[in-house]
Amino acid sequence: MPGQAAGPWAVSLFSIIFLLLTYSFGVYAFAADADVLLRFRDTLSLSTGGSPELPGWGQGASPCKGIVPLWQGVICNLNGTVLGVQLENMQLMGTLRLDILTGIPSIRALSFANNQFSGPIPDVSIFGALKMLYLEHNQFNGQIPGNLFENMRSLKKVHLSYNEFSGPIPSSLTVPPKLLELVLDHNKFDGQIPEFKQDKLGQVDLSYNDLEGPIPAAFSKFHAVKFEGNKDLCGAPLAKSCDSSLAQQPLISPPQSTSSNSTIKALIAVLVIVSIGFVLALIVICILLPKWRQKHNHLEERQSQVLAPLTSAPSKKHDAEFTAPIEQPRTSAGSGGKRARRDEPGKLSFVKEDGQRFELEDLLRASAELLGSGELWASYKAALFDGPSLVVKKLKAKHGIGRDDFQEHMWRLGRLSHPNLLPIVAYIHKKEEKMFITDYVPNGSLAHMLHSHGSNLPPLNWPTRLKIVKGVARGLAYLYEELPMLTVAHGHLKTPNVLLTDTFEPLLNDYALIPVMSNSVASKVMVAYKSPECTARGKPSNKSDVWSLGILILEILTGKFPDYLHHGRSSTDMASWVNLVVREECASDVFDSRMGGTKNVKGEMDKLLKIGLGCCEVNLHKRWDLQHALSRIEELKEEGSEDGHSSFSAFTAEDEQYFSGTN
Repeated sequence: MPGQAAGPWAVSLFSIIFLLLTYSFGVYAFAADADVLLRFRDTLSLSTGGSPELPGWGQGASPCKGIVPLWQGVICNLNGTVLGVQLENMQLMGTLRLDILTGIPSIRALSFANNQFSGPIPDVSIFGALKMLYLEHNQFNGQIPGNLFENMRSLKKVHLSYNEFSGPIPSSLTVPPKLLELVLDHNKFDGQIPEFKQDKLGQVDLSYNDLEGPIPAAFSKFHAVKFEGNKDLCGAPLAKSCDSSLAQQPLISPPQSTSSNSTIKALIAVLVIVSIGFVLALIVICILLPKWRQKHNHLEERQSQVLAPLTSAPSKKHDAEFTAPIEQPRTSAGSGGKRARRDEPGKLSFVKEDGQRFELEDLLRASAELLGSGELWASYKAALFDGPSLVVKKLKAKHGIGRDDFQEHMWRLGRLSHPNLLPIVAYIHKKEEKMFITDYVPNGSLAHMLHSHGSNLPPLNWPTRLKIVKGVARGLAYLYEELPMLTVAHGHLKTPNVLLTDTFEPLLNDYALIPVMSNSVASKVMVAYKSPECTARGKPSNKSDVWSLGILILEILTGKFPDYLHHGRSSTDMASWVNLVVREECASDVFDSRMGGTKNVKGEMDKLLKIGLGCCEVNLHKRWDLQHALSRIEELKEEGSEDGHSSFSAFTAEDEQYFSGTN
């Protein structure tokens, strides 16, 4: 009837139309993002010639699946839109055409660090909502327009170091109220430093430019190294006083005139005033210091309350705030020994200058999903609001070592760089809490790929498994080259600790952690302590990691769990079973049937099986050393000889000579 309310069918029809429009808009938005990114990719070129290969980028594909990026170098938001573009260390050159990316309104972060882009700085003012800008280590030059940043109210981080920018520091950088980091070192900026009034500005580096004049009072809290290399700068925190003209005059001159006497009296008056001011300052400090300590203790207590739930139930969100400024220490990549400055306890310490950057506040606000908890540590996935996901591993207090030893070892690991190692991003040391942070690898572990039979994951074929074995062996060999002071350079090598990228490149995880735990704890949890020599002598050898590599190779070839993953004891049962089958001349029976392959790869598979057995030798003198195993692995091919002949026997005879030579 007229005047009555519409029936339920009308409401349902409206809801359906609304949902259809929302879905259509979402699909259109994702497609539009992909189209913009592809047009941007077409403007890129390599310094070596040609265009860059960006895995995943292609027509008809979405850049994101939720927060997980499907295209290399794309940062995704929770709703599947593009949050940022991060194309670093790719030898890109030429003009950076950022104007094309304005077609993606959701962009909040842009990073093109460590490339060879040149010319003037791109017009970033067209990204009004941008929060992070990283253009360091390029060849940008020229003067930056003074008003470039004045409308970028959301800007938090600006990194422009190691370029050839000249002229004054843009005054518009003093406008963004949320600015946290300003890194402009190693350029040619001149003139005076503008007055920055952002109270949360926690990292500043203006070193090695041509700046002059007094350093603003707000910057006196930073270390002097952040301003070195500017010969005409003066004032705190530098030792050079700005009152140079007064310093050059004699304090007492001969009494030649009344004007000289007046000067002396003026100087005495100044000294008296300064002395009174100094006394008053001491009084103020004595009054305020207890209040500051009380506030500092409250912040530490609040931080502990936030960090405590890191081992609690999955998906718990932490909304606490921690606003203390964080300064990332800068060290040279090749420096050795202990660092000159000790990191402050409870602070987030980054171990790589060119890595991703975030605040402790961002980490504390991130949603925490528990990934696993064991006797040694608990690990959780932290999804940053403005960036990618991370993994935080919290070592349990009773297993820890001293702060100095922990920090030194974290920095030692932070200097490692290899395509088959998962790098450590940062660490935190607070009282008895020790944590380190790595990237989150969404594809998961090798164990998951090998043993998730009920999932939709495709089985790993022979070329992929061989690629994984080669990457693991290379990463392990690199650890022994770079960490010669460790008897066991990895110590926890197993398939759950081998992560896989989207191209099935293996990344070693949880490596070189024996130094941060006691021997009693290591003997209970670390894989190297399950080797035969540990069973006999109670401690690992320099071939214990080789034994772990052999077990891993057999697991990859057979598709079977080693016994220690089930029951925590030695895995000699797997090696014994494989040896038994091989002696009965039924080597093909041990291979995982899902591995596939043709007859002409049978010989290569047999060779790898032999390498695995050589690494699993119970007799320590007969066990292969790592370099010999690596050289044999590198010789293996994805396809063998066309006749398909198995060379297992010939390979065995050849390597028996190696055994006899090592006894």
